Amino acid sequence: MAGSKTSTKMITSNRSAHRDFDITETFEAGIVLRGAEVKSLRESKIQLNDAYARFESGELYLVGLHIAPYSRAGTQGMVDQKRKRKLLLHRYELDRLFSKTEQEHSQLVPMALYFKDGRAKIELGLGKGRKTVDKRQIIAKRDADREARRELAERNRR
Repeated sequence: MAGSKTSTKMITSNRSAHRDFDITETFEAGIVLRGAEVKSLRESKIQLNDAYARFESGELYLVGLHIAPYSRAGTQGMVDQKRKRKLLLHRYELDRLFSKTEQEHSQLVPMALYFKDGRAKIELGLGKGRKTVDKRQIIAKRDADREARRELAERNRR
């Protein structure tokens, strides 16, 4: 398959994840979906902000992900909108993530949800939560950097 391109289509991203967590690593995982959930994803009817990943009996699950029902689906095959969904990773990746979350007290935060070659994938970030003071400092630093770039651009225009 030399020269073949992989196509990705972004569905949604968790914009508050970088603000609330200090992300050190990212991982790509598959997600198990049922019924018309894939069609709902294609319509981008999803909320990722309150979701998190958790280990249960050696498996990794995504909890709190809200996928709205498909607009053209009947009530026959309805599934729970906030059910926990299994994440698909290799066993060595699961073992490594489990040990990191236990030893370093890190959390697995969903960063983005997208389609890659027709399959739904989720990007998980491994990181620690930030305190309110840290968030304020980061916002202040970002604003200062933005002002510096603006001043530099203004100076270069003259």
